[in-house]
Amino acid sequence: MGEKNFRRSPDGRRRVQSQPDRILTFVNKGEDTAGLMEFLMQCRPDTKRNDVKKWLKFGQVMLAGKVTSAFDAPVEPGMEVKLNIGRPFTIFRHPRIEIVYEDDDVIVINKGYGLLSVAAQNAKKEANAYDIIRNYVKEVDPRNKLFIVHRLDRDTSGLMMFAKSAEAQEVLRHNWNNVILERLYVAVLEGNLEQENGYVKSRLAENSQFVVYSTENPEEGRVAVTHYKVLDRGNNLTLAQFSLDTGRKNQIRVHASDLGHPISGDKKYGAKKSPLHRLALHAQTLRFAHPITKRDMHFTTPIPQKFRDVLRKQNI
Repeated sequence: MGEKNFRRSPDGRRRVQSQPDRILTFVNKGEDTAGLMEFLMQCRPDTKRNDVKKWLKFGQVMLAGKVTSAFDAPVEPGMEVKLNIGRPFTIFRHPRIEIVYEDDDVIVINKGYGLLSVAAQNAKKEANAYDIIRNYVKEVDPRNKLFIVHRLDRDTSGLMMFAKSAEAQEVLRHNWNNVILERLYVAVLEGNLEQENGYVKSRLAENSQFVVYSTENPEEGRVAVTHYKVLDRGNNLTLAQFSLDTGRKNQIRVHASDLGHPISGDKKYGAKKSPLHRLALHAQTLRFAHPITKRDMHFTTPIPQKFRDVLRKQNI
């Protein structure tokens, strides 16, 4: 009797897998949006309606990179639907990370604050987003790989992306500025930022203490440009949105400090208080051209409610 198919659970234990993956992929190539069940029936006209209901019920259908059981979920033109006839898709669950989108080439996550993006060098082993997501994709298929393409600071929450294929990694690594169409961040700043909008341009360098700073020396730093727009004010705090022309380390944090209004909770760059008990910086929007399909991928998250509440909170 041959060895049974198996995969490893998140705790590393070996468990029997009754059926291997048998994944079919369908793309809505029409011009109209269709309900998910009807779309699957059109793609597989010989399939019984009850079979489609079972696939949806047991987590065997993935729409736009996320498992769904909603029979009427809209399948918009260009959207991809995956059907795993063999078994349910592996569903990712973690208290600090939400998977926003996933396909064969990229995975987009919403990272919680206080979690490293990748393992820190020369430091004790800590939980980090890369290891957590890598374990997940390996659980789905041990042959899967994960590649780092950019990072968020430990205490910055929000959207970030990993590559799942070497081809996608190469495109993102060598053509990042052209592939990334928009990145928006929101932050709570100390004080009342006078101008409603504007930009900061400087050269950024880093000292031996790993503190990034602006310099006028063209041989010392690299040019960084940050645009800002005020969204709200209150409690001698400013809620602002930032967009980046460049992606330097700690860029928003340094430029906010250069404006005279450091990010709340950012003691490293001059903040006096931390009413939210965290660095009040969130990566809100990520828009990019898919490295393989070239599709316009646009993801956004709500402004953290605590960012708005602290502008109205009494006795901070």
